[in-house]
Amino acid sequence: MSIKTQKILVFIATILLVFSIGANVALATGSGSGSGAGIIAPNSITPVAPSSNDIQDIGGKILGVLQTVGVILAVIILVILGIKYMMGSAEEKAEYKKTMIPYVVGAVCIFLAPTLANIVYNFIKSLAP
Repeated sequence: MSIKTQKILVFIATILLVFSIGANVALATGSGSGSGAGIIAPNSITPVAPSSNDIQDIGGKILGVLQTVGVILAVIILVILGIKYMMGSAEEKAEYKKTMIPYVVGAVCIFLAPTLANIVYNFIKSLAP
């Protein structure tokens, strides 16, 4: 594995670690004072299933964040590739052109994926009775 690949993987792992740290949730009850405060009897817990609207809201928020991060990264990479292309020699420009083809395909996928998903969702929703 090349050093460049290792650096990319470490960067991705760091970003995932940062996001996972912020995802911790603590559920507590009770006043927190005195002995045995906040203890819940196991038979007093009633499970509550999330509604489909809650799931759609959470999914929409997650997709929105992922799309925003993807767009920001795509623009940053485009700027970096553009600067390298302008400053590079003829041989380097040929290499950057080869690099830009997968980038452009990926950027188009990032920009079009939510639109395509919305079109498919609306089409399936219109078919349902």
